[in-house]
Amino acid sequence: MALTSWKAFNFIDVSPVKLPEDSSSIFNSDLSSICTGSANLFVGTTDGFVHIVSSAFRVVRSFKAHDTGSITHMRQINDTALLVTVAEDLSNEPVLKVWALDTEKKDGGPRCLSTVSVQNARRQFPISAFAAVDDLSQVAVGFANGSVTIIRGDLIHDRGARQRIVFESEEPITGLETQTGAITTLYISTTSRILTLVIAGRGQGQPARVLEDTGCGLGCMTLDKESGDILIAREEAIFTYGPRGRGASYAFEGPKTSIDAFRDYVALVCPPKAGTSKSDPLRKYTASPAEDIFGTTTFTLLDTDLKFIAHSEALVSPMKRIFMEWGDLFLLTTDGKVFRYREKTLQQKLEILYERNLYILAINLAQKIGIDPLQQNAIYRKYGDFLYQRGDYDTAMQQYLRAIDNTEPSQVIRKYLDTQRIHNLIEYLEELHDHGRATVDHTTLLLNCYAKLKDTSKLDSFIKAPGELKFDLETAIAMCRQGGYYEQAAYLATKHGENDMVVDILIEDSKKYAEAVEYIWRLDPGVAYHNLMKYARVLLTHCPERTAELFKVYYSGQYRPRTEVEQPEEPQEQTTSTVQSLAALLPLRYMNVGTGTQAPAENPEPATNEDKVEDAPPDYDIPKPRTAFSAFVDHPKEFIDFLETLVQQPDLKQDAKVDLFTTLFEMYLDTAKGKKDAGERQEWETKAKKLIEGKDIPISTSNVLLLSDLSDFREGSTLVREQEGLRLDIFRSFTSAKDTQGAIKALRRYGPDEPQLYVDALTYFASSPKILEEAGDELDTVLQRINQDGPFR
Repeated sequence: MALTSWKAFNFIDVSPVKLPEDSSSIFNSDLSSICTGSANLFVGTTDGFVHIVSSAFRVVRSFKAHDTGSITHMRQINDTALLVTVAEDLSNEPVLKVWALDTEKKDGGPRCLSTVSVQNARRQFPISAFAAVDDLSQVAVGFANGSVTIIRGDLIHDRGARQRIVFESEEPITGLETQTGAITTLYISTTSRILTLVIAGRGQGQPARVLEDTGCGLGCMTLDKESGDILIAREEAIFTYGPRGRGASYAFEGPKTSIDAFRDYVALVCPPKAGTSKSDPLRKYTASPAEDIFGTTTFTLLDTDLKFIAHSEALVSPMKRIFMEWGDLFLLTTDGKVFRYREKTLQQKLEILYERNLYILAINLAQKIGIDPLQQNAIYRKYGDFLYQRGDYDTAMQQYLRAIDNTEPSQVIRKYLDTQRIHNLIEYLEELHDHGRATVDHTTLLLNCYAKLKDTSKLDSFIKAPGELKFDLETAIAMCRQGGYYEQAAYLATKHGENDMVVDILIEDSKKYAEAVEYIWRLDPGVAYHNLMKYARVLLTHCPERTAELFKVYYSGQYRPRTEVEQPEEPQEQTTSTVQSLAALLPLRYMNVGTGTQAPAENPEPATNEDKVEDAPPDYDIPKPRTAFSAFVDHPKEFIDFLETLVQQPDLKQDAKVDLFTTLFEMYLDTAKGKKDAGERQEWETKAKKLIEGKDIPISTSNVLLLSDLSDFREGSTLVREQEGLRLDIFRSFTSAKDTQGAIKALRRYGPDEPQLYVDALTYFASSPKILEEAGDELDTVLQRINQDGPFR
């Protein structure tokens, strides 16, 4: 006998049944058959009586079913009030009766619905097997001489029954079972063959088909109602059969005299092995683990799916009958004793498995029973704890992941933090996020783990996972920035519409100023303006031209979000700039990235007039020019360019025009003042002079005079005074400044129209020897003109 791999447990509680006095004798030598149904036990006796026994094993009803013979077979039909009995005495044909238990005759007994004498080719052979379909339309009777008789008809209403011997062989019939469905199949076992015969439906009338040329002993075939399979017990194994032939088999060696299906178990009765003794030296190697006492009959309950023995015991007395009712299994021995076999609760069975560290079997058992997933998780968690204690951290983590839905995360996280198993910790934290159970702290810890391992690919996979956001956005962005993963932080911020934060990251963290400008230029006007003003000085310092251009476009009312990304001039570490990679996350109309064409939509539609409106600048409130002035501190060139662009705009409001022209005039003078080269200085002063020439200039006279005076720009003061007709003031400004040559020029230009100037000039020339010397011949001219015009009035 080969060694087996069956594990043995004590999953069944066994207790003797205390039989009342009225039923004790029935279960002794008188009992000839037994069946169950409708929460009752039906006992047939050798004197032709049927006794109905309750769950308390009290006889609640008895009636004489047959006048002669012993009741050898009974069947309660499908939990109805119908009972089939068969009595035989070998001197006559067996008699089959159908009883209506819910209909009483005058004598108080049930009414017999029909009676049939069962035909057999040779009368002296007993019935060895019996089966009936659920509606009692067909009954199969097998005989020890190898024949099978089918009784068809309406046995319930006694409208006639037909009999036919459908199978004959030289081997005794050892078992019959029916299987119903689209067709009704009768399984026949003999001592040397297993056969099937269609008794209803397609194929009826055809001869029996051999499934296997190996049979089984009497009582060694049964139907597993749960699976629909036929179970066959042979010495070497347990075999399953279906209409197409043999199915799975389960090695369990040793002789067997009985097989039954009880819940998820197969119940076996195994007699002592012939030719063995307790002194056999090979006993410990050859004995089946089902045998507690060698050389005795054993009763065993097997779980064939999970390959374990749920119960095994040596029987003091041989088994007489096995029956199942009231949720339990009962065994009747030949000495008239009844034992109840009750399955332990699942929790009790699990505790037994836990004691032996058989967690995988516990899991398989729970899954087979189909318990609640949360209860299964408790088993996974226990298994994980066991593996963790053994140091098998990877396998333990797999169990913790399976139990993640109802496990306190801190219990697992703390374990793996203590052992510094960072890869396992990452795996658990990722699963928490996938299950929507992660907190801000979990996100922080996970990103810290990525950063510690410098695992950029894992980080990218985490933050770019499709579907709904599985973590706290602000925390993830903050942690990416803190860890130096600026591109990932910018990606998250862009994807979730945090455009202000994107600009912050590009400027404050990545120092990618040019890309920041391009990104700002892709935003809606309000958001773009906020970020432009926030970082104006920084951007003007590092990207003066592009930033100034953005200012000019925005303040001139021509701003529109760009749909093409300008390549930054500053060198990049990667061939694809950050702003290009972020472009795909912005709205569709902004998704063209440096190709000169707009990115196609997934389902392009014909252009409409509404689509063309997108080409026009969006409506937005153009800010006052003065709001931008402070941004250009230390950037005079860009400031002048900005002012020159804006002063050319039509329909400028008066206050804006005054601000622009006055500031531009000041910038021209300030720039000229800073030039050392006379030619360059003259060029900027000329620009300033042109700005205040003509009529209706928007700069106030006082501002021109003040700014000109502060910048020593005499031409500006002169021009304004000319425009105001203040010629005497122009001349006096030169004399006040001791500018003799300027005074002479003013005298020559304005003197003919202002005779008073000659008198003032004479006074000025005579004010000091030095000035008199500077005046030279001009003194004579002044004297001649005074003499010519006479006293000035």
